[in-house]
Amino acid sequence: MSHKAIPDSTDEYCGTSYAAKLLNLSVGSVQSLVEKNELLAWKTQGGHRRISIQSIYQYQNRANLSPKAQSHNGKYLRVMVVEDDANSRAMYQAHFDSWDLPIDAVLQVSAIEALLDIPVVKPQVLMADLRMPGIDGVEMLRQLSAHPQFTKMSVIVITGLSDDEIAAYGELPAGTHVLRKPVDMGWLKGYFQAMLSLRSPPKRATASLDSE
Repeated sequence: MSHKAIPDSTDEYCGTSYAAKLLNLSVGSVQSLVEKNELLAWKTQGGHRRISIQSIYQYQNRANLSPKAQSHNGKYLRVMVVEDDANSRAMYQAHFDSWDLPIDAVLQVSAIEALLDIPVVKPQVLMADLRMPGIDGVEMLRQLSAHPQFTKMSVIVITGLSDDEIAAYGELPAGTHVLRKPVDMGWLKGYFQAMLSLRSPPKRATASLDSE
């Protein structure tokens, strides 16, 4: 297995889910490529696999694969969805695909994977469920709030909690949209259409999150 003890500081790394998206393969296939040393990877202290972006491009060249078009040119709206429930992720992806909108969506299983991949993906819209195992959505936003890139993101939290229950988790950043479950996909589509018409998401002031 190709796990580098110390990552190359000149390279960028991503999680398995984003690597699968870039290669248009299943997560299992990407894991197999790592095991076969086709992709260079290392693991964080928490056991999360990080895959070299450069090695992904090199594999695409060796396998004569067409690189997946990146959406950093402004044509696509980059959306990251953080949702631990597989059925919910599939539902989001099915709707995104059916809308015929230029949306480049990355769906993450956990807040930790999202935190690790945000510097590479650079999402313009971040959607996160508030209640997730391990690091929940509020804690993820708390950790992101000090990051310069956070001010350029539009944030939507998905929850079935009441306002009082949300407050018990901690204060949400200013400008955060709260979308109740069951998710109104019509509202979400309209929101994405508005974002696409602007082409540049509005900047928000960084807000601190104080735990209770």
